[in-house]
Amino acid sequence: MIDKYIKNWLVKANNDFKIVEHESILPEEEIVKDVVCFHCQQAVEKYLKAFLIYHKVEVERTHDIEHLLNQCALIDKDFDNIEVGNLSSFGVSVRYPDDFYVPEMEEVKFYYDLAKRVKGLVLAKLEE
Repeated sequence: MIDKYIKNWLVKANNDFKIVEHESILPEEEIVKDVVCFHCQQAVEKYLKAFLIYHKVEVERTHDIEHLLNQCALIDKDFDNIEVGNLSSFGVSVRYPDDFYVPEMEEVKFYYDLAKRVKGLVLAKLEE
């Protein structure tokens, strides 16, 4: 049973994912690449936290995707071996001009595909 709190996590994750989808239909030169990667990170983080909360794991305040995936993998091995690249870095550091970084389009596509994969996996697991 998915309670209201978990549903709220999924709503927030889906909202981040919608931003990514909307940007993805733009011509490549108009895509705001660092912001798309930020929303990919945010969506993945929230989907993973929703999965953990569903399984009664108290989630800590972290943007570390690898850590969250490892926690999910302790519950379900389908979360093993998901390559996340440097997605965690988009959670905080690239949002500010101190660590200015604009990813290449290949990286943006990689993170978009990753967000789609995690979304699909989490939603399928919550329906089981």
